[in-house]
Amino acid sequence: MERFPVELAAPDLSRWAAGNSGIPYVHSFEAVRPGPHVLVSALVHGNEICGAIVLDQLLDEAIRPRCGRLSFAFVNMEAYGRFNPAKPAASRFVTEDFNRLWSPARLDAPDDPPDNPGRAGDEDHVELRRARALRRLIETVDLLLDLHSLQQPCAPLILAGPLDKGIDLAQRVGFPSVVVADTGHAAGTRMRDYGAFSDPASERNALLVECGQHWARGTERVALETTLRFLLATGAIEADLAARFGADGPTAPQSVIQVTEAVTVVNADFAFAEPYRGLEVIARAGTEIARDGGLPIRTPYDDCILIMPSLRLSPGQTAVRLGRRVAGPPDYVRRRAT
Repeated sequence: MERFPVELAAPDLSRWAAGNSGIPYVHSFEAVRPGPHVLVSALVHGNEICGAIVLDQLLDEAIRPRCGRLSFAFVNMEAYGRFNPAKPAASRFVTEDFNRLWSPARLDAPDDPPDNPGRAGDEDHVELRRARALRRLIETVDLLLDLHSLQQPCAPLILAGPLDKGIDLAQRVGFPSVVVADTGHAAGTRMRDYGAFSDPASERNALLVECGQHWARGTERVALETTLRFLLATGAIEADLAARFGADGPTAPQSVIQVTEAVTVVNADFAFAEPYRGLEVIARAGTEIARDGGLPIRTPYDDCILIMPSLRLSPGQTAVRLGRRVAGPPDYVRRRAT
């Protein structure tokens, strides 16, 4: 797997361990005025540290809501505690991917996670136990922002889910400039898609933001600006607070990409045709972009956009999403002649 330099320092979060909500590493604050319950979460994956930096800063600044309830959650601290800059990709999770657990069938299943040869002894069910502990919090949340980062250098993305309400919220936030409408992964349900977040009749809503390459300098600034603009858009903070952090100015016009399908790895020999980074536009339908078990994977239409090509190419995992631009300016992508 390709290695990228670790330019960010993982903060010591031990001072936040007790929380104030009855859940370790979860802090909630109530305003006098009524309003929505807004949650910002970080460290769903233990090696995606930009969100940890942001929540550490906002808690240190004693940010409080102007209305409703505001919560900050450090999610997978077991995995984060194993983060090692010498092997930064190794601490994504302990037992299983926390962000594939969020269906009632999985959360309510017997305590037998999918086969994972890396689990042993008391490490079993780490993520499942934590998801169950956080479930009662998530089920009270009206508006969620889940902070993530990318394996490879690529422009930041808002993953807004498949519903119009997700795109509407992303456009109210206004940052970053690329909005992706997608349905997630065959391997399991993401937290941002849990329950009412995926109900078109519900006002509850969620966004997942990919802030840049995991450990690249600047990724934490994207995470901070996105968080502040989200809190401003949801009414959780006043405009002057966002301005204090420089998150009140104009933003670039947004583009919306509709994901039409996700390519899931079937065979262990899956390989891309080129070292794609993400947001490449493949000009011609039928262009081979990968092979899986000797069979070609081809683009289904002209100007097909590659979303988040993965470096983790094991069977059952998403290799890449395929999408087309449905709104916004045409110059946000790196075009390819193929």
